[in-house]
Amino acid sequence: MAKLLIIDDERGIRNTLREILADEGHEVEIAENGKQGLEMAQAKAFDLIFSDIKMPEMDGIEVLKALKEGEEAIDTPIVMISGHGDVETAVQALKLGAYDFLLKPLDLNRILITTKNALESKSLKQETKQLRKKISDHGPQMIGKSAAIARVREIIDKVAPTEARVLITGPNGTGKEVVAHLIHEQSPRANGPMVEVNCAAIPSELIESELFGHMKGSFTGAVKDRAGKFEQADGGTLFLDEIGDMSLAAQTKVLRALQESEITRVGSDKPIKVNVRVLAATNKDLVKEIAEGNFREDLFHRLNVIPVAVPPLKDRLEDIPLLVEHFTARICDEQGIAPKTFDEGAIKALQSREWTGNIRQLRNVIERLIILAGNTITAEDVNMYA
Repeated sequence: MAKLLIIDDERGIRNTLREILADEGHEVEIAENGKQGLEMAQAKAFDLIFSDIKMPEMDGIEVLKALKEGEEAIDTPIVMISGHGDVETAVQALKLGAYDFLLKPLDLNRILITTKNALESKSLKQETKQLRKKISDHGPQMIGKSAAIARVREIIDKVAPTEARVLITGPNGTGKEVVAHLIHEQSPRANGPMVEVNCAAIPSELIESELFGHMKGSFTGAVKDRAGKFEQADGGTLFLDEIGDMSLAAQTKVLRALQESEITRVGSDKPIKVNVRVLAATNKDLVKEIAEGNFREDLFHRLNVIPVAVPPLKDRLEDIPLLVEHFTARICDEQGIAPKTFDEGAIKALQSREWTGNIRQLRNVIERLIILAGNTITAEDVNMYA
């Protein structure tokens, strides 16, 4: 049973709607004007709201604005009702966040279908929110309280809400992909796709097809048309990992895509518009690569709008206790192992290591210790298994 609110100054419309929806098993409340309806909607959670547009004192558009804008905006679907076939008003209502727009005289089937669809939409949004929260709880996280990692967090917080391109640098295993994911998740594009490309893992002769797609028959093995990563990331974020390993030919096409916001599939001469935010990462010194003729300087400047240098683990050893706690809890959960602890000696032993493989290496060592050592992991265990 859903909780519905009807806001309408016409008694006949209110009562008719209430009867129809109550017969469907819903709990229905009514408001006689816009002001009363707004107060009720702000005081109580409803699953769906119907609101007339033409009302004295406060009309439906004002009610809609009040409920959909500002810090206390609600995600409840709102269906607007009008006795006038005004297309401009309908468009305005939908732009302001209305779920749908119904015309008087009200059609019974249209009311029932709209109600069913709106309630299903709200339910789906709630499920998506819960799923996203669950994913974020187990997704990429930046663990640590060191000054070095605090600086990275500060940059992420500032750059994420913008459309600026970001070049993430740092040694292997430091968590450059985590930074990319956090930027995407905190950006206005968070509901769009996050598409990743490991430029180092794709043969140079296939990188253009991978990025820009291809047409059937454009090369041996191209048995059908295929969209590339730029098209797949349309409306979202494209993460070009290890971009320092990209061929010069592909770099040229990426530069053109960034300049013109369009790509051309291999084997086609038809440009395709794309709306993509590009994040890039590399473990190479691109200034050195430019000097050696391996990387385009103009592409570097296009990508390096906001540089983010991710520190190696050796520069943030004070974060190891928090990292150990985080990885231990996650690994024990994944492996179905009873929670284990690292004593002070074990933590100090871990802090004394070089960690040339950085966070990735630390995680692997912690997993090994959890599997092979006892319930309390000691310095002796670290020296034996790490």
